[in-house]
Amino acid sequence: MALTDSLRQFAATLINISHTRLELASVELEEEIARFSSMLLWSLTALFFAGLAVLLAIALLVALFWDTHKIALLCALLTVFSGTAIVIAMRMRKLWQEKPRLLSFTLTELKKDSAALQGESATPPSE
Repeated sequence: MALTDSLRQFAATLINISHTRLELASVELEEEIARFSSMLLWSLTALFFAGLAVLLAIALLVALFWDTHKIALLCALLTVFSGTAIVIAMRMRKLWQEKPRLLSFTLTELKKDSAALQGESATPPSE
């Protein structure tokens, strides 16, 4: 009887641990989806308005300098926009590389659980 009760208690503990970890994983996935959706929406909105502003600025500059320096102006604009695009692309690459790994907290907790079940201490005991 004691062995059966012990196994039943162990199974209940494993189920509770699994349930908690799956809840953590689902929360992390929801947060990541919300973060990505928000970033995508704001990025597209910003790109739309920036595109309109750039088009209007180019039209204004070309109209102002049409008779005198149209080739020099177009070369300068090309240089500025190309440089800006490169800087933004580098920044976005850095942001992508620095983002936290998907489900990192869940994986950390699962490692702690595994170590605890194997009889190892996941964290050093405090005295």
